Amino acid sequence: MTQKVAIVTGAARGIGLAVTRRFLAEGWRVVMVDIEVEALLAAEADLDSGDAVAQACDVSDPVQVRRVAGVAIERFGRIDAVVNNAGIAVFKPLLDTSYDEWSRVLAVNLNGPFLMVQETARLMAETGGGAVVNIGSISGLRASTLRVAYGTSKAALMHLTKQQATELGEIGVRVNLIAPGPVDTAMAKEVHTPAIRADYHDAIPLNRYGLEEEIANAVFFLCSDRASYITGQTLAVDGGFDAAGIGLPTLRQDG
Repeated sequence: MTQKVAIVTGAARGIGLAVTRRFLAEGWRVVMVDIEVEALLAAEADLDSGDAVAQACDVSDPVQVRRVAGVAIERFGRIDAVVNNAGIAVFKPLLDTSYDEWSRVLAVNLNGPFLMVQETARLMAETGGGAVVNIGSISGLRASTLRVAYGTSKAALMHLTKQQATELGEIGVRVNLIAPGPVDTAMAKEVHTPAIRADYHDAIPLNRYGLEEEIANAVFFLCSDRASYITGQTLAVDGGFDAAGIGLPTLRQDG
């Protein structure tokens, strides 16, 4: 009952699975949450660990979120960290984005972290407190084309993080946000053309995409005791993308 426990949403693949692996490597137990049941069960089987349990859940549904919190307590007896990684995106021009698409993106990307923290914060407090890491995006810091719903949801999540940190600090729950830049996930490999990848390389001072494991390392740090006095913050794990601003490719060519 003293072994620490994390809930990780969007855990079937990509960053969520990398975060799960990082927690397990550090001796934590993990409740793996995802809406894609087959992929989630396959990930659980691949991990082959008694310290990881899969739980299907649509994070925008309060009833399902409540069930996840109950499973964590029933199975492991405590919750020490929550990583709100589940997210969806619709890449369309603003004028072509339907209300249903807009609403679904905000339901998952914003309502999900609200519901998950609301259900778990008191449970974390019962065992001495804990940490929440919301996974935002560089799109919440920098506007871009085709991201009206996604970017807005991630910008709102940054402020929700501050609200959560401000209100939950007194019960020992820290809340921070990580804003990844371009990460070399399976999804990115599918949708980012060579031209898009070249554009990103030109705009990122470290001149490469991030790795899922690099995001996971930052998440684990913020959930660990080493970050015990850090709350309400946004950490861009983006190779310097946000810091560089605009005009970098031209400056590089001229230099």
